[in-house]
Amino acid sequence: MIKPLQIGTITVENPLVLAPMAGITDVPFRRMVRENGCGLVCSEMISANGMMYGAEKTLAYLSMTDAERPLSIQIFGKDPSIMAGAAAMAEARGADILDINFGCSVRKILKNGYGAALMKNLSSAKQLLEAVRKSISIPLTIKLRSGWDASGEDAVALARIAESCGVDAVAVHPRTVGQLFRGDADWSVIKAVKSAVAIPVIGNGDILTPGDALAMFEKTGCDGVMIGRAAISNPWIFMQVTARLENRPEPVIDLQNRLGCVLRYIDDAVAAYGEVRASRMMRSRLGWLSKGLPHAARFREDIKSIASRDQAVEYVSDYFLQAENHLARNTA
Repeated sequence: MIKPLQIGTITVENPLVLAPMAGITDVPFRRMVRENGCGLVCSEMISANGMMYGAEKTLAYLSMTDAERPLSIQIFGKDPSIMAGAAAMAEARGADILDINFGCSVRKILKNGYGAALMKNLSSAKQLLEAVRKSISIPLTIKLRSGWDASGEDAVALARIAESCGVDAVAVHPRTVGQLFRGDADWSVIKAVKSAVAIPVIGNGDILTPGDALAMFEKTGCDGVMIGRAAISNPWIFMQVTARLENRPEPVIDLQNRLGCVLRYIDDAVAAYGEVRASRMMRSRLGWLSKGLPHAARFREDIKSIASRDQAVEYVSDYFLQAENHLARNTA
């Protein structure tokens, strides 16, 4: 049996979490992975400053639907009062969990003192966490990196502070700030954090296959596994991992299953953004879901001209029919 992931008052049905990814983990994508076995989904990281200034584009990131729940909203910033206000706004808008980004190492974010820059000053980090914790009643989590060197000491120290401030869970991406997404994730840092705190620890980094997720559970003792980039082209990875955890055969994701999923994704995108904007987005996004299929490069080129919902459906339906015929010829 799969052990649920308990984050404060929220019980997540399985210990699999979607990583927040800028430009990717919006409402349509989150709905798709929830439909395919993800236990907890997370928004793109949202600027606390933008929220408090009422920036229309920023507030749009707070869109959510009941089909996604439980939903974690991730915010970033550095000013305790602004972060507390943004956290309260996210709760009022319907967030089930509030997450704070301590891990982003993009240059622009670091330059402004956000994300992983907060790991440099643990006293300031504590003040921020205390302010946010007082401002909300929903569970509070953080996502962090190994730190500014490979030892993992920064991660352990911040996790302990977070626990003392009433944070309900911590997600660990065990790469240094300088690594960005290069090199290998050092899973031993996840294990060290797990040994240092009593709150749930969610591991993240280098989960490319269902087997990788099982290995992370086994090697680190983590309570949950967070999957990011692998889910972009394989949103079915969550149901595959779940099957492995339950000692069942992995489900076969055949072309008809894929097609149905992609068509629902198109309709969700149109509902979320309107046909014109969704059509532009589909010119790149639909290509994610063709990875590993025959003639995917040609399909990605063809969809660059999508201008309507019906055209997107036509391209996708024709492509999957061609892929099915190709596979049938090569297995006959």
